[in-house]
Amino acid sequence: MEIRGKVALVTGGAHRVGKAITMMLAHAGAHVVVNYYSASSAADETVAEARALGVKALAIQCDVADWTQVRSMADTIIEEFGGVDIIVNSASLFERTPFPTDDITAWQRVTAISIDGPFYVCNALAPSMLARGGGAIVNIVDLSAWEPWPNFAAHGVSKAALLAFTKQMALELAPTIRANAVAPGPVLPPPNYNEKAAAKTAAGTLLKRWGTPGDVAFAVRYLIEAEYVTADVITVDGGERYGDRS
Repeated sequence: MEIRGKVALVTGGAHRVGKAITMMLAHAGAHVVVNYYSASSAADETVAEARALGVKALAIQCDVADWTQVRSMADTIIEEFGGVDIIVNSASLFERTPFPTDDITAWQRVTAISIDGPFYVCNALAPSMLARGGGAIVNIVDLSAWEPWPNFAAHGVSKAALLAFTKQMALELAPTIRANAVAPGPVLPPPNYNEKAAAKTAAGTLLKRWGTPGDVAFAVRYLIEAEYVTADVITVDGGERYGDRS
């Protein structure tokens, strides 16, 4: 797919990896819709940066875990742009969910954002993509889709479910719409990481370093542009899955 002139929605597209994806699309000439939940200032900043590149950009506040809000967002996008050609589901909540637990609130919130959210967004907007004659969906997962992480049960289950949903969408929407996933490894340290923790993570990869959000955005671009790739996943982890875990 040629990105220039297309309309793209990036959920969680205001900051961190989501922003890198948004700006990649804007640089490539796409009109971008930046979905955010609470980062209004970051969303406004990202929109301003995108518009400076000569494309249309719109920030929309929406909790993707809320079907009513997602339908409203879809209506706004269709009214403003006529629909979308590209969807990148990047929004997620990285929160501890130990198992077993007496409090299921975190489980419900994490799975609602990372499982229900992509389903709601694509369910609301896929008809417009089909009507426009084609499209590409890219979902952001991570290594927890294949391996369990202690105390992050909801996160791992959600990413595995999102990977399964990627394949399901590729099947259901073929041949008009392609659906793929990107699984980043260590590309952006969490805010609470100190230098020692960051160095240990880097040492655990085959390339012995962190990646960047731009590395993820590059993979997303490939999957959007690669016309003969669907129901697949690209891992962008510097070989972490084969690295030293000692």
